[in-house]
Amino acid sequence: MVRKLLNATGLLLAPFLPLAAQSQYELNSGWQCNNIAKVTVKGEALSAPSYKLSGWLPATVPGTVLTTLLNNKLVPDPFYGMNNEQIPDIYTTGRDHYTYWFVKDFSEQQPGADGQVWLHFRGVNDGCDIYLNGHRLNAKTHFGTYLRHSYNITQWLAKDGKNRLAVVVYPPAVVGNPNGGQGGDGTIAKNVGPQYTAGWDWIQPMRDRNTGIWDKVTIEKTGAVRIKDPQVITKVPGVRLPDGKQAPANILVGATLENATAKSIEGTLRYTLAGNTVSRKVTLAPHATTTVQLPDMELKEPKLWWPSGYGPQDMYKLQLEFADNAGVDDTEDVSFGVREIQTYWNAHTNSREVAVNGQKIFIKGGNWITSDAMFRFSRERYDAEIRFHRDMNLNLIRIWGGSLTERPEFYEACDRYGLLVFQDFWMSGDCNGRWVDPMKKEDQWTRRRYPDDHNLFIESVADQIKMLRNHASLAFWCGGNEITPPVDILAAIKDSLLPSLDNTRFFFHYSNTDSMSYNTLGGNGDGPYNIQPLSVFWNERTFPFNSEVGSVGVGDYESLERFIPAANMKVPQNIKGGVDSVWDYHKYIPYFDFVDPYGKPKDVKDFANKAQLVNYDQYRGLMEGFSAHMWDWYTGVIIWKTQNPWTALRGQMYDYYLDPNACLYGNRTGAALVHVMCNPTDGNIYTVNNTFRYYTDVMLELNAYDMKGQKKQITQVFAEISPKSLQKYLSVKGAIEKMGAKEGMFLSARLRDKDQQIIDDNLYWFPDSTGNYSGLQKMEAARVQIVAQKAGADSIRVKISNPANGPIAFFNRVSLVDSKTKKRILPVFYNDNYVSVLPGEEKIVTISGEAIGKSSNAVVTVSGWNLAEQTINIGK
Repeated sequence: MVRKLLNATGLLLAPFLPLAAQSQYELNSGWQCNNIAKVTVKGEALSAPSYKLSGWLPATVPGTVLTTLLNNKLVPDPFYGMNNEQIPDIYTTGRDHYTYWFVKDFSEQQPGADGQVWLHFRGVNDGCDIYLNGHRLNAKTHFGTYLRHSYNITQWLAKDGKNRLAVVVYPPAVVGNPNGGQGGDGTIAKNVGPQYTAGWDWIQPMRDRNTGIWDKVTIEKTGAVRIKDPQVITKVPGVRLPDGKQAPANILVGATLENATAKSIEGTLRYTLAGNTVSRKVTLAPHATTTVQLPDMELKEPKLWWPSGYGPQDMYKLQLEFADNAGVDDTEDVSFGVREIQTYWNAHTNSREVAVNGQKIFIKGGNWITSDAMFRFSRERYDAEIRFHRDMNLNLIRIWGGSLTERPEFYEACDRYGLLVFQDFWMSGDCNGRWVDPMKKEDQWTRRRYPDDHNLFIESVADQIKMLRNHASLAFWCGGNEITPPVDILAAIKDSLLPSLDNTRFFFHYSNTDSMSYNTLGGNGDGPYNIQPLSVFWNERTFPFNSEVGSVGVGDYESLERFIPAANMKVPQNIKGGVDSVWDYHKYIPYFDFVDPYGKPKDVKDFANKAQLVNYDQYRGLMEGFSAHMWDWYTGVIIWKTQNPWTALRGQMYDYYLDPNACLYGNRTGAALVHVMCNPTDGNIYTVNNTFRYYTDVMLELNAYDMKGQKKQITQVFAEISPKSLQKYLSVKGAIEKMGAKEGMFLSARLRDKDQQIIDDNLYWFPDSTGNYSGLQKMEAARVQIVAQKAGADSIRVKISNPANGPIAFFNRVSLVDSKTKKRILPVFYNDNYVSVLPGEEKIVTISGEAIGKSSNAVVTVSGWNLAEQTINIGK
């Protein structure tokens, strides 16, 4: 992606650098738009730089039409309250209501010699016609939400360098009836695009169906030859460990070269890595496009890429370069991790087992929809969300099939934080005909043939494979959510596209296919999705690699305030019709009778605080229950779901505004790599070790505490913990029942290393003999001391000290708050939260994130079950 240099020897390095920096840039500002009904000229006239624009709106590109309307205050925020109902739906208005012209003026000179200038679109939903300086660039309308498209605009650039780009964007051909069904009436799936835009059981419809230039538009400048779709494959033979000297790995590199000129060109494709240059001479015919495979390279002592928790996420960079006798025509930078992902069939569990670099990995994953329902994407938001997934001790994210193939910036964050990715293509059992559904317009046989254009689907799959295949985090491809694609599409993917474009990753026909998780139980093959007694997670066997299983996710009061009007802040009742209309609109899942044992909520704030106890317990219990049967019943589990792209009230570890709730920290505890845990049914104590390390001289400590904070030692014993294993020790059921019969009790389970440092710390709270938390409701106030100090430009250290001879300081939420607005500063990251401090001990909570350095008015607040909120100034 750099213009030809006149000298390829490296002597012109200084002038090369600024030139390279400008060889590709985004057209991401200065756009204007107007509804098609208000534009009276054709694209040729509109794209003439001399044509005067009057009364046009500032447009958001990348973005959707709805985003632009919101930014111009022409519609209310559809994420707040019932505002979405005030926005006209495209099904009612007709497609022209959301059909818009987008215009961008930009400067770019005509290149000299054989220089070429290219215009790239990374995503338009759904159709578009493109004009530049009075010329139509695409011979026929481009369709396909996911299909990238590029145009050589060299001959159409203005002589004075002042250019105008005009793009008319058409909504999906079939917009679907948002009738309340999954994907509305299902016809949204007739397009090759996102299905959730017609509504689901966790989101209301997006009124424009995400129409717009939703992804990046870029200008690229090259010489005569352009490098496209590079591919880097890494082979890591044998069984590896993260530490120690590594045996060699093999690097396989290829790319497609496009000769834009009418003459034959001879040159060399090459790269340099670890001091070794690999090259191949190439002859390109006029206007030819050729794929070139370079000789294999042996990389000695490679630094390997590992999933989070198992080792470092080392990354390499190489620069592919094509040069001919006149100099360098183009370069392409590729970032990659050296790793190999293997899968095996586990005949004991009857499910797929995953290995990385020869080491089996127990999969603990989360389902992902998309970062934002209006496609307002950013590197910063992706980074925060993937970091949250890393922080909750997950190692995989599954991209659900009713949405997107995620963006390269998403994958870059997963590469950085060590999250494997399971990428669905764009099918769902709901819309594409798996089940009888009275909400659907057409019968199952008809829906089974969706989308209308199979060739477009196949072409889009091929293109997205090329875009994403170099990412170390990308682990699996999947045909669709809970259903295979139609037979011709499925055959094309598995028999043609993947063998030729990416033969290194396992392909699942669909998300709960028998080749992933053999279903001997009947039913759907995944779920359930609502709150469960903890005994279910521990004792009732489910699908051996459950692709979707989850629970609740209501945020705390501060989270609810962000999108529920004050008039609707009403405690949800566990009776028919007992939920406020706004809560219902935002897809609230009842907490049934799981909150009431903590005491009937007095108000919404009390309800939300008590709901956090349920949240924490649910996801700790889910992860512990699956881990307790690692390699016996299960090879993995994927939570439905970890995040929402809208302000929904279910299935989330953090809210849309990037504020974590107790689900995240309960999951973090339950999914710890080395962990001690207690089966709540029989009281059996287990340790689980997900790592490759053998732990010796580990002290297992079990202590009981009553509501006054009085401690009773149950046992402490030295243990040895084998890699990738589960070990059972003893039952504490008798001690729990005896001590907790009247008021309930606490169980502290810890692991310490040979230096007596805590490896794992797990505190359970158990109800009394009637199933109520009567003792918690009568706990005395904790008398903690809290100190907050800066630990760096972007970090704060909070120490909570609980004196002896008092109760446990239970379930404390630490927050970073703006002292003036009293609102939380977001996003920031806590090494732990909803923490409890035993009598005579202290806990350190570290807050980190770039928002800290940007906040001059930050203070820390701490509030807990038996601790009134305190505000602490941050010391230097």
